[in-house]
Amino acid sequence: MAEHGTDEPSSRTGSPNGEGRASGDRLLLHQRLAVRELIDTEVSYLHLLHLCASDIRSRLRQLLPQGDLEVLFSNIDDVIEVNSRFLHDLQETASREEDQVHLISNLFLEFQEELERVYKVYCASYDQALLLVETYRKEPELQREIQGVLEAVVPQAGRSGLSFLLVSPLQRITKYPLLLQKILENTVPDASAYPVLQRAASALQDVNTNINEYKRRKEVASKYTKVGQLTLRERLARINAHTLSKKTTRLSQLLKQEAGLVPKTEDKEFDDLEEEFHWVTLCVTELKNNVAVYMDHLEAFLRLRPQEYDLDVPGGPVVQYCSLMGDLQLQAFPDFKQRLEGLVWQPLCSLARALAGPQNLIKKRLDKLLDFERVEEKLLEVGSVTYEEQEARHTYQALNSLLVAELPQLKQLAVRWLGQILCTFVDLQRDLAKQVLQRAEGSLAQLPHHHLSEPAFKKLVEDVLGQTGHQLRSFQENFKKVLPPPAIQPLLPGAERQVQALLSKYGPEKLYQVTGNISGDGPLELTLLRGQIVALLQSKDTKGNSSRWLVDTGGHRGYVPAGKLEPYRVIPGQEEVKEQAQPHKDSCHLIPEPTPAAAVPSVPTVPQVVAVYPFMARSSHEVSLQAGQLVTILEAKDKKGNPEWSLVEVNGQKGYVPSSFLARTPSPAPWGWSLPS
Repeated sequence: MAEHGTDEPSSRTGSPNGEGRASGDRLLLHQRLAVRELIDTEVSYLHLLHLCASDIRSRLRQLLPQGDLEVLFSNIDDVIEVNSRFLHDLQETASREEDQVHLISNLFLEFQEELERVYKVYCASYDQALLLVETYRKEPELQREIQGVLEAVVPQAGRSGLSFLLVSPLQRITKYPLLLQKILENTVPDASAYPVLQRAASALQDVNTNINEYKRRKEVASKYTKVGQLTLRERLARINAHTLSKKTTRLSQLLKQEAGLVPKTEDKEFDDLEEEFHWVTLCVTELKNNVAVYMDHLEAFLRLRPQEYDLDVPGGPVVQYCSLMGDLQLQAFPDFKQRLEGLVWQPLCSLARALAGPQNLIKKRLDKLLDFERVEEKLLEVGSVTYEEQEARHTYQALNSLLVAELPQLKQLAVRWLGQILCTFVDLQRDLAKQVLQRAEGSLAQLPHHHLSEPAFKKLVEDVLGQTGHQLRSFQENFKKVLPPPAIQPLLPGAERQVQALLSKYGPEKLYQVTGNISGDGPLELTLLRGQIVALLQSKDTKGNSSRWLVDTGGHRGYVPAGKLEPYRVIPGQEEVKEQAQPHKDSCHLIPEPTPAAAVPSVPTVPQVVAVYPFMARSSHEVSLQAGQLVTILEAKDKKGNPEWSLVEVNGQKGYVPSSFLARTPSPAPWGWSLPS
């Protein structure tokens, strides 16, 4: 009885402890089951990915084009690489069962960025892959063949077909937070792994949120990229009252900003990224144009076949030359052209097309920025906006975030791609030179210096080039002493009044002269003739670009390239401009700042003179000249009595030329320069 009495209280007090231990054991059991589920499902998932990437994709290559396979499977190889490492580390935690939950939590935190990086790309392209699957279902024969491949490799796919496989990565990334939450629910709060497990579950939830946001941004970008690819007819069909209203509102907002009525949003980070990306696109465009010209010249070279002509030179080196050129024209040069098109031109065109989409997004961002600024103003004034205006805010924020995040990566990729293209081009040139030298090895013996070693031949070439360069410099110096070329064309007849108006309005320090014809293509760009005088208003455009200047022609204002302007100096006469009847004596002569040199002789009184400079006629009233050409003066002034222009006859044609371009023929010594001895 005593023993029973002592045991009874013990059983009563131990009952709650026993229940607590039983509850803890159940939690531990469920926790281990949840961990086992995580590992087992990860093994099955990775096995399915390997089937997709190897067996299924390789069999579908016989049915579908490569472009479709790239869309369907996207970056599945990157997903497999990350998940393979993740599974390996996940299985390693089984050896430390007591700390397994803690290790798994840290593992998810470690792979958080990598999982987000690869899965956001796959998820963003998933909708496009589904569109392809729908097109296959409209072709019964193709659909049966695809279904046969899937049933042979993955029987459990059933009638869902490709959709069952393609959706697996989406389901897996969204299931990670649920699996972690299940482990968390079966972990006691006072366990050391509990806070780490909480952070891991929250981190995977953030990964899914970021993927959804990235996918939304991509959808917005895809929408406006497609708009940028529309034809003119399709663009006109989209115009309606709503679009006109939006464009009018944006224009009004832009004009207010330019007038300084409302502040402009400054985004230094984006402006720097846009400028860097702009220079990359310019490099790609310039290289593409240069390669196109290079290929045109190569095509013209291949059409020229000198070996097929009768050179009327008997035997010897000519026969060897014809044989060598025939061999090169038939094989070496055509092979080079084919490789150039495939390895340089086509990748360059692909790169240019790839950059067109981001360029459209940058332009669209400006429109959306104007909408965003208008909505922000209304929000400050009224305190609320409509659903459509709120959507406009979100659209701008999505576009801006996407561009800020991806422009640096795209720029780096474009630069690397461009570098590889240039290296390939250099390698092709080197291979061509090597082939030509190998084929011409027999003909090299016919060269006069073939017996010289490479250093000796290099020294010979340097000496010859040095002597030739010295002769050329001497020739240039003598030529400048006799015939210094004018820097700028003289004024057009009748332009003095316009120049005087600009001079009185802006002053002489603001006057510039156009050094070459300018054809304005874009908005606010001027079309000017060589020799025209303009006044400088601002030495940069609205974006701060100092290569485009804002000028006034006296009638129109606009932008011109700064490189085609030179300062225009006013050289006053001894008296002020008062009398218009004698402009050649009393008026201010407006001429370009001359190059320091000897004075050009004035127009002689004799009718027979010589043109000392070439002159290109710019209208039907003028006539073109060539340096050294004999000219007959009909009248040493124009119809207004201006002596700066002379009426002449050249080769039966009559017209006006600048008087300063003419000079009396020297006698008895010939005019001009002489070659150095």
